[in-house]
Amino acid sequence: MSQLFEPYRLRSLTIPNRVWMPPMNQYSATSQGPDVGVPTDWHVAHQGARAAGGAGLILTEGTGVSPTGRTTPYDLGIWSDAQLPGFRRITGLLTSLGAVPGIQLSHSGSKGSTDRQWLGRRRLGPEQGGWRPVGPDELALADIDRIVDEFAAAARRAAAAGYQVVELLAGHGYLIHQFLSPVSNHRTDSYGGSFGNRTRFALRVVDAVRAVWPDGLPLFVRVSATDWLTENPSDGREGWTVDDTVRLANALAGRGVDLLDVSSGGIVPDAKIPVGPGYQVPLAARVKAESGVPVAAVGMITEPDQAAKILANSEADAILIGRELLRHPSWPIDAAGTLGAEPRIPLPYRRAY
Repeated sequence: MSQLFEPYRLRSLTIPNRVWMPPMNQYSATSQGPDVGVPTDWHVAHQGARAAGGAGLILTEGTGVSPTGRTTPYDLGIWSDAQLPGFRRITGLLTSLGAVPGIQLSHSGSKGSTDRQWLGRRRLGPEQGGWRPVGPDELALADIDRIVDEFAAAARRAAAAGYQVVELLAGHGYLIHQFLSPVSNHRTDSYGGSFGNRTRFALRVVDAVRAVWPDGLPLFVRVSATDWLTENPSDGREGWTVDDTVRLANALAGRGVDLLDVSSGGIVPDAKIPVGPGYQVPLAARVKAESGVPVAAVGMITEPDQAAKILANSEADAILIGRELLRHPSWPIDAAGTLGAEPRIPLPYRRAY
């Protein structure tokens, strides 16, 4: 049987297979009133369909740790206990369908206060529900302390809501990544300049979350393994590199991080990214080989044989299927059939197979 459909154990948690749904923002949360940031029926239907379709782990999209940590007014948020019943609807459903519920915690930093993706991500003012976004350079030390505490509080709430995996968003140009990358971090204090200083904020967030997240449950970090700047000889900007990611991976492993979700890019809009089938797999493979930290591969992985080969070659430990799951929620069931594995099919659907 393909490794793709073998269980995967991290700490005390067993994930039923290695086909996972990554966080994909739906921009469909309640945007105003007492339920701001709360999941809607759309989130329940969206995630439930992929769990019924056989994904072993469903990662709820990037969820703001504070109101100003969201990217848009339509993002999910988990900064208040009053929001938890909406998330419990999701975790209860996913668990009943045999999938593990996970959640990605995020802070948008300077990418915040924009409109939804399909409306062009224009910057929003207060009259449109927006706020003043901040990047690493604008944050006072007290603000940094507060945001670290907000991540920890959000992780506590995630556990209370029934999530079994928490992932920290440290890539794609959001706040933690903005601290990591020299192209966006221009601070001259203990949070800027050297590699050790630029990683300080990320490590503080990890330490704070690991301290409150249950010992038996895994902690993931999503990273952009490269900014795709330094690798380009014609681009004079110094960015975050795969070498940096390997160094960071070693530091994270010593702090209780169980898996790296390896993506790339997002810090600048004009990076030359060699997009193609499986284009980020070599990044995941290198991080895994040089750090020993388990990794998940993501990015234009669409075919069962392609996914199975990545695992067979020890390039990754799990596969995140994103847009293909948007197009085809039952991809895991069909992939299991293709690869000769026993699919997990809900009883009401079995007459179709």
